[in-house]
Amino acid sequence: MSGVWALLHRALYPLARLAAGRKPDPTVVIMDGQSVKTAEQGGVGGFDGHKRVNGRKRHVLVDILGLPIANRVEPANMSDRRAGGRLLAGLAPLWPTIRTVIAGAGHESRKLTRQLRGDGWTLKIVKRKQRAFKVVGLTWIVERSLAWLGFNRRLSKDYERYVQTSETLLDIAAIRLMLNRVAPK
Repeated sequence: MSGVWALLHRALYPLARLAAGRKPDPTVVIMDGQSVKTAEQGGVGGFDGHKRVNGRKRHVLVDILGLPIANRVEPANMSDRRAGGRLLAGLAPLWPTIRTVIAGAGHESRKLTRQLRGDGWTLKIVKRKQRAFKVVGLTWIVERSLAWLGFNRRLSKDYERYVQTSETLLDIAAIRLMLNRVAPK
């Protein structure tokens, strides 16, 4: 049964894009991370000093429509640069049409840029110049997608002992989003 949810996610994704009037495969994707608290059960965790959260960090990759393409769960103390590299590693053969990856300033690194260039992808970093909230670039799309995933009660906090279970639950939530696009009520 291992990988069934990921296969279902992969099968539904092009259908959801076609239902939205888009081509089946994306050319531009956006990535970001979200720190979440963990339950007392144990498992892998860390402290995100920037957000002051003790737990894990969910890293997601979405397309322009906000549909999740891939996710990865890491300890909260892992840098966005390193986690972004892990998230994107090995995705080029699965998504040959992707050309541009948009990310926040926390993902800026030479190593990640080289990694993506080797896959034929370009990394575009969006930097905020002022402290006040202002919509810059397309990073709001991934923020909205994280909020959509947060509507699932099980994802309000990371209750899982294993990160693989957390990643599977993110896949299931993404499948639910795509099913709502493919077959609306």
